[in-house]
Amino acid sequence: MRITGGDLRGRLIRPPANLPVRPTTDFAKSALFNILNNHFDFPELKVLDLFAGAGSIAFEFVSRGTEDVTCVDEDMDCIRFIKKTAADFKIPEIHCIRSDVFKFVKLGFAPCDIVFADPPFILEETDSLPDLILEKGMLKENGWLIVEHQAKRFLQSKALPFDVRKYGNCAFSMYRC
Repeated sequence: MRITGGDLRGRLIRPPANLPVRPTTDFAKSALFNILNNHFDFPELKVLDLFAGAGSIAFEFVSRGTEDVTCVDEDMDCIRFIKKTAADFKIPEIHCIRSDVFKFVKLGFAPCDIVFADPPFILEETDSLPDLILEKGMLKENGWLIVEHQAKRFLQSKALPFDVRKYGNCAFSMYRC
């Protein structure tokens, strides 16, 4: 997996084979960040990356100038990998929290411009994420929640996405505050 844009464009992120991750494809990341680039000024953003895995989305934001990125994942090996990669790339802007994402969301977090969630595709609780995040006020005014999921799945939540983009087997459902 590689960083697709910004100052770190082309840098490889090489998670060990034993990490429990399903990285977002470079094609899908590039398409998503092309959309975001038309709506946001990256250096101004506060970003929360839920189910961060190997941190590829967080690294994409930092590469484009975002200085406030928080990654949340319950797997300690994922958190260690993100911290090590951030240190190797000399990136102080990424903060990591080891936590079950649903417990973390229920506790609340300071409002963000973008909340990105990439839960395991088989996780049934994914449907509740948009409602939980919006109810907890985790988005700033005009903020976006982006949930990655299988392209054939439509999230069953009270909140309705303003846009759904499909790229191969993955889709991004996008919600506004």
